[in-house]
Amino acid sequence: MESLKKKILQEGIALSDQVLKVDTFLNHQIDPVLMKEIGEVFASRFAQEGVTKVLTLESSGIAPAVFTALQLNVPLIFARKKKSLTLQENLLTAEVYSFTKQETSSISVSSKFLSDQDHILIIDDFLANGQAAEGLLKVVEDSGATIAGVGIVIEKAFQEGGKRLREQGHRVESLAILSSLEVGRVTFAEEEAMNESI
Repeated sequence: MESLKKKILQEGIALSDQVLKVDTFLNHQIDPVLMKEIGEVFASRFAQEGVTKVLTLESSGIAPAVFTALQLNVPLIFARKKKSLTLQENLLTAEVYSFTKQETSSISVSSKFLSDQDHILIIDDFLANGQAAEGLLKVVEDSGATIAGVGIVIEKAFQEGGKRLREQGHRVESLAILSSLEVGRVTFAEEEAMNESI
């Protein structure tokens, strides 16, 4: 997705060989025009999967997931990380380790929102080591629903998450795939493949 790659190059900041800061448009301040396009692309890619609901994790996955759900004309569910007085019974839960925050959270979704009749599309902002996606996949599997696929805005291909999910047989569609990060430099997977062929 060229507009996303352009935005990453213009506004993203590689803080290290592991961390890309994209808080100007994705996970703090939101660029709604870009999110609308992201939603359209995900909806197009998963149009034949019979998606009945979109599932994401609070909070950074919500913006791309809302626009995807809007395009697919289906509800959006977000898994909560924090305990709530209104969300205490009949919960589907999983443990999720956040690479960026360096902490483990228990995520939860009310079982009333997922059933064995559902086809669930998982959307998230980043795919690194894959723990967030695996936690969401566990929630879907525990509900008896079918997994339609996983849509990722930015995948770090140099970490194991994407490879592991694909090896498990999941369809993963990533809009921007990074092959490496260095302080001040972002390399996309396609660029690396082009450079190798030259």
